[in-house]
Amino acid sequence: SARLDMNGYITSQEAADKWGITVRQVQILCKDQRIAGAERMGKIWVIPEDAPKPTRNKAKTTKVALG
Repeated sequence: SARLDMNGYITSQEAADKWGITVRQVQILCKDQRIAGAERMGKIWVIPEDAPKPTRNKAKTTKVALG
């Protein structure tokens, strides 16, 4: 698949694949300024390809058991 050369940046989709989380989670992390160097380009977020995956430092559980 053709993609534009982003000079060391990856898309939120690529970051999601790399980190094993959903694109939505990546977008939320970007919006909350949890990913160093992430920038918004129009409708998409771009992330430095060497950016570390943010650690879970918020004390909330992501999986809720539905009884």
